[in-house]
Amino acid sequence: MANEEDDPVVQEIDVYLAKSLAEKLYLFQYPVRPASMTYDDIPHLSAKIKPKQQKVELEMAIDTLNPNYCRSKGEQIALNVDGACADETSTYSSKLMDKQTFCSSQTTSNTSRYAAALYRQGELHLTPLHGILQLRPSFSYLDKADAKHREREAANEGDSSQDEAEDDVKQITVRFSRPESEQARQRRVQSYEFLQKKHAEEPWVHLHYYGLRDSRSEHERQYLLCPGSSGVENTELVKSPSEYLMMLMPPSQEEEKDKPVAPSNVLSMAQLRTLPLADQIKILMKNVKVMPFANLMSLLGPSIDSVAVLRGIQKVAMLVQGNWVVKSDILYPKDSSSPHSGVPAEVLCRGRDFVMWKFTQSRWVVRKEVATVTKLCAEDVKDFLEHMAVVRINKGWEFILPYDGEFIKKHPDVVQRQHMLWTGIQAKLEKVYNLVKETMPKKPDAQSGPAGLVCGDQRIQVAKTKAQQNHALLERELQRRKEQLRVPAVPPGVRIKEEPVSEEGEEDEEQEAEEEPMDTSPSGLHSKLANGLPLGRAAGTDSFNGHPPQGCASTPVARELKAFVEATFQRQFVLTLSELKRLFNLHLASLPPGHTLFSGISDRMLQDTVLAAGCKQILVPFPPQTAASPDEQKVFALWESGDMSDQVLLEIFSKNYRVRRNMIQSRLTQECGEDLSKQEVDKVLKDCCVSYGGMWYLKGTVQS
Repeated sequence: MANEEDDPVVQEIDVYLAKSLAEKLYLFQYPVRPASMTYDDIPHLSAKIKPKQQKVELEMAIDTLNPNYCRSKGEQIALNVDGACADETSTYSSKLMDKQTFCSSQTTSNTSRYAAALYRQGELHLTPLHGILQLRPSFSYLDKADAKHREREAANEGDSSQDEAEDDVKQITVRFSRPESEQARQRRVQSYEFLQKKHAEEPWVHLHYYGLRDSRSEHERQYLLCPGSSGVENTELVKSPSEYLMMLMPPSQEEEKDKPVAPSNVLSMAQLRTLPLADQIKILMKNVKVMPFANLMSLLGPSIDSVAVLRGIQKVAMLVQGNWVVKSDILYPKDSSSPHSGVPAEVLCRGRDFVMWKFTQSRWVVRKEVATVTKLCAEDVKDFLEHMAVVRINKGWEFILPYDGEFIKKHPDVVQRQHMLWTGIQAKLEKVYNLVKETMPKKPDAQSGPAGLVCGDQRIQVAKTKAQQNHALLERELQRRKEQLRVPAVPPGVRIKEEPVSEEGEEDEEQEAEEEPMDTSPSGLHSKLANGLPLGRAAGTDSFNGHPPQGCASTPVARELKAFVEATFQRQFVLTLSELKRLFNLHLASLPPGHTLFSGISDRMLQDTVLAAGCKQILVPFPPQTAASPDEQKVFALWESGDMSDQVLLEIFSKNYRVRRNMIQSRLTQECGEDLSKQEVDKVLKDCCVSYGGMWYLKGTVQS
C-alpha cells in the first residue's frame, strides 16, 4: 500500500489500434546524422522498390558546396566510374560525385512486436509495422569502376596478342544437353544461383518521394489514426490476464531450444487443433487417405459438431463403401507431376478417380486392368492402390476398410449426394477411357453388405437357383390371371365383343389388362383420352398448352424444381433433356444435406416442370444415322418469354436439323418485317445455336 501511495497514477491514456496502414507501413532506419540535420532537408533524387523482396533503393544528393566535401576526390571517383567521356548512361553526369545511393536490408523477419505510435488529444494510436528496413550506403559504383578498369586492361592485352590469336585455331566440340529430370529441375530451382538470378530479374518499381511538409504526406498521416473511438474495433487490445502476462514475459529462447524439433511434415495433435476445422480435416485426410467417419470424429474431439464435419469432409474426400477417401486433386495438386513417370497431375487424378470408382462397384480390383485402361506406369498404379487397398495373393487388391453400413443408414442424404457426384465422374471416365457403359446401382452404398469375390461355378449355381424360383412364381401368377379373366366382372347393359386370342398374345393382353383396367362406361372413349393422352397423364396437364396446372406447384419440391428450371432456361435458352439432367445433378451436388430436392425427381416430373415454366419441346428432325441418345433428342426451348426472332428461329429448326446462315437471316427478315443487322442476327444465333462445319445447329443437337 505504501508503494502505491508513493507512485500514484498521473494520467490514464486510451490506446487505439489503427488498421488502415497495417499491411503497408514500413519503418526506414537511416545512418546516423547530426541532430541538426533532418532527411527532409536533403533532396531525394529518386526512389525505387522491389515489392516481392521488400528491397528499397534511395538516391540522395550530396552537398558539394559544403566545406567538408573534398572536390578533388569527388572528381576522381566520377572519372574512375564513368571514364573521360560522359553520356546518358553515366552515373555522375556532372563529372563529380554529387549523389549517394542507399540500399535496404531487413533487420528482422518478425515485426509483429513493433508498431508506430501517434499521440494526439490524449489518445495513443498504434499501427502495426509491416516491415523494418535499414538503409545503408551502397558502394556499387566501385564495382563499376573495377569493371571499367578490367575492360581497359583486356583491350590493351587484346591489341598485343591479336596476331598470335589468328594463328591459334582450336577444334570445337558441340554437345547436346540431355533432357532434365524432375529431380534435377527441383535441385536447380532451389539452388542459390537460381534464387539470385530470380531476384535480379525482378524489375524495379520507381516511386515518388513526398516531403514532410507536403499535402500528400499530411493526408497519408491521417491514416495513422483509428477512425472509430469505440472499443468494438479494438478487441485485439483486450487480453486475458494470462495472455497479457505471456506478452510481458515470453518464454526464454533457451527453453524453446530444449524442445525436440519435429520434422517439417509432422504436425502434432495439439498444433492441429489450433487450426480451423476445414484445415484439420484436410490435413488428416491427406495423411491418412482412407478413414471411417467415426474415426475422424474421434480425432477431431468430442466438442466438434458432426454436421460441420460432414460439410467439410465432402470438400476434400469422396464416399467409397461407406468410408471417406481423400480426393485425387488434394494429393496431386495442379502443376505437379508424377515422381515416377513425370505424368502431369491431371492425368494422375483421372487414373486415381478410376481406381476409386472401381471400388464403389466391387471390393476387389485387379492392377493389370487398371494399368490397361489408364495407360499409366506400374509404379503410379501401385501408388493409387496402396492408398486405399491391400493386396491378396491370387485374388487382387481388396479395399482396405470394411463396409461401413452404419454410416450409410444414418446419413442417406449424404449418400444420395455422393451418388450424384459419382454419376458425373463415371460419365467423364467413360468418355475419356472409352469404356463400355456400365449401369451403376441406384444406391450403390445402400446395399446390405459388401460384395464378395465369387468364382464362376458359384455364380452359375446362384443364377440357376434364382431362375427356378422366378419360374415358379411366374407360373402361379399366370394361373391367377387366367382365372380372373375366365369370370370377368362386367356391369349389366354392357356387351363385350369376344374375339379368339392366340396363345402367344395371351400373356401380353393379360399384362395390358392389369396395367390399364378396361373402361366399360358409355363415355369410355372420351374419358380414356384427354388431348390425345391417357387419362392418368392428362389429369396432370392443362388441356390447352400441355402444361401442368397451377395446383401441382404447391408442394415445396415442385416450387424448388420450378425455380431451378426457370433460372436455368433464363441463362441458356435451348437445352436437351440430357444436358438439363446433368445441370440438375450438379445443382443437387451443391445443395446442403437434407434438402427437399433429394426426395427423388423423375424424368417425367422434370419434363412437366419444363413445360410449365414457359418452355416448349422442339421436334428437331434428327438424321437416321444420328448417334444421339433419346434424352439428347429431346430439345426444349424458352418460348413464352422469348422474342419473336427466337420463336421464328426455333420453328426453322423444327423442320431442319441443320441450316445455313443466309437461310436463317432471310427467314428472320421475312417474318419480323424489317432488315435485321448482323449484330442482331449474331445475338439470336449465339443464344440458341452453335456453328459447326459451316452449318448452324441447335445447342446440344450436334456432337463435335
